[in-house]
Amino acid sequence: MAEKSVTILGSTGSIGKSTVDIIRRYPDKYRVVALTGNKNIALLAEQAKMLRAEVAVTADENNYAALKELLAGTGTRVAAGADAVVDAAKLDADWTMSSIVGAAGLLPTMEVVKRGKTLALANKETLVCAGEIVMKAVKDFKTTLVPVDSEHSAIFQTLEEKHRDAFDRILLTASGGPFREKDLAFMEKVTPEQAVAHPNWSMGAKISVDSATMMNKGLEIIEACHLFAVTPDQIEVLVHPQSIVHSAVGYKDGSVLAHMGMPDMRTPIAYALAYPERMESPTAKLDLTKLSGLTFFAPDETRFPALRLAKECQAKGQTATAVMNAANEVAVGAFLNREIGFLDIARVVEKVVETSDLPPVATIRDVVAVDAAAREAAARCLKG
Repeated sequence: MAEKSVTILGSTGSIGKSTVDIIRRYPDKYRVVALTGNKNIALLAEQAKMLRAEVAVTADENNYAALKELLAGTGTRVAAGADAVVDAAKLDADWTMSSIVGAAGLLPTMEVVKRGKTLALANKETLVCAGEIVMKAVKDFKTTLVPVDSEHSAIFQTLEEKHRDAFDRILLTASGGPFREKDLAFMEKVTPEQAVAHPNWSMGAKISVDSATMMNKGLEIIEACHLFAVTPDQIEVLVHPQSIVHSAVGYKDGSVLAHMGMPDMRTPIAYALAYPERMESPTAKLDLTKLSGLTFFAPDETRFPALRLAKECQAKGQTATAVMNAANEVAVGAFLNREIGFLDIARVVEKVVETSDLPPVATIRDVVAVDAAAREAAARCLKG
């Protein structure tokens, strides 16, 4: 196999670290063009040295001098700031992982799309905020988009295009997070430490909180609509506490094709990295004889209103989903800073969506403006 050039946007986050873990095992197969991170410059510098990255970028301009010092003499070029992250995304690479958390990943991801190569998409907010715009650009620039979320990777692998006319429904599985069996009285008093302690997956704080509120699954419903050209009523969410079935596709003849594997993000990352082939990954192999059982049940939208809210926003259109995402990012940040309670997250998001104007968006600049306005509205809501 010819050497593949790769860039990792968000290399110091949970998905980025898992991507680095795979690439470092094959030093002769991959040439690392760029790595980007935010505040964890010690890890970013360590990764850049290990992978001999050509460019290392910190999104925090205040960290430029420190990163430059850490990488002195290595030959790795250093840059800093949000614009520098976008510039890194423009660099020619055969394959790019987009794993920047939140709406901050939107502009860099769009630059990857414009290059017409392969985009491994782990930043679900890109499609939540601007799915119509992004998917049109993917088609126009003939970009290969491979989803990396475990659920969307599973659907991508089991949705047979040759039998698309026989497609019936998507079964989107969810772990249910750490509070799937807790009542509202318990969740009213939940702490950030409890919310980030996911029972199955190792994830960053923001994504872990989204999983606990099930907003993560709401975002994935919206993302699936754009990725697979389906409507929310064609998606059935199933709480599956074991996280072994990562999602499934149902067909009109009654067949259900399910994707199974251990709960380890290195599996969908390896699939995306090798696509359309497959490669070895360090993931533990699934041993079906050791499973005590697989259970599935419907989610409770009373205790987890984020699911209902996401579907309502998807029905309202792209502006509403962008507003919802921005308000959620602000509310989750406030919860992690102990400024609001766990159940207040969904309340803030719903209030912001209800009170916001929803002008049509036609460009990424429009989406960025909507995102900024929604963040300001969420901040006012928190103060009020």
